[in-house]
Amino acid sequence: MKLFQSIIILLIFFSSYPANASRDTNSYDGNIFPIYAGNGAIVPPQTTLAESLKNKRVSVLFFYLDDSSDSKAMAPIISGLDLIWRNNIDLIALTTDELQSETSEKDSSQPKYYWNGLIPQTVILNDNGEVKFDKNGMVNIDDLNKVIGELKGIDINETSFSVESFNDYNSIISEKK
Repeated sequence: MKLFQSIIILLIFFSSYPANASRDTNSYDGNIFPIYAGNGAIVPPQTTLAESLKNKRVSVLFFYLDDSSDSKAMAPIISGLDLIWRNNIDLIALTTDELQSETSEKDSSQPKYYWNGLIPQTVILNDNGEVKFDKNGMVNIDDLNKVIGELKGIDINETSFSVESFNDYNSIISEKK
């Protein structure tokens, strides 16, 4: 019986597969925000676009897929916006899997109205719902902060932020001096 138990334990120990996650691949590693940005609070979004527009708040829409290397690389930047502007904007990060079956393309209070079909896509809407920034791919956090600062009436030209990786999976936002 002890021999059998020992064999089972050895089989379990040696047959386990290592967990591999890589920011540079289009592999599915799980939710990208807790893994690559250290901030799982971004998803699900705290509000809807319809609520944000109704409340006249600046909205940042981030369209992504968990299995996109570009989306993984943008996760720390989006997380940085959440840290910097948390109480001043509505950050709405949405995986595009859910949007592909929606039919609300003509309703400007629905995220699909702004999605151009490519990922990652970052869209910033002013408090009246007008698009003030719309770009696919990698976006510099300073560009996003500048647009948001202008919409909020805050001059941030003298402040610059950078995204610094502190391990293979997580990053932090720091102010450049």
